[in-house]
Amino acid sequence: MQAEQLLNIVRQVLDERKGQYITVLDVRGKTSFTDYMVLVTGTSDRHLKTLCDYVVEKVEENGVKPLGVEGDLGSDWVLVDLGDVIVHAMTAQAREFYQLEKLWSVERPKESEQAAG
Repeated sequence: MQAEQLLNIVRQVLDERKGQYITVLDVRGKTSFTDYMVLVTGTSDRHLKTLCDYVVEKVEENGVKPLGVEGDLGSDWVLVDLGDVIVHAMTAQAREFYQLEKLWSVERPKESEQAAG
């Protein structure tokens, strides 16, 4: 399955299951371990777990086996690694604290800036 198809499935599931503030970060060219990171805010630890359970269920129906799931009930951050797409389901407090959007939006220095520095 293409990364974009997988991304569309993930976004649809998160939207249907009332995930809040769904953000897709295109990290191609910034990292080699994935193409997209999807951030979503859940209203509680139970909501985070449920969002991720439904993502796993739907991608498995489409023939994709997750590489791993980290976090469980009681966690303020649950991660689902689908290879080309990584889902970060977080509480609002955790999302504000870790600020992954800010971290991954940093532009890499241009070649000339690296040589000058």
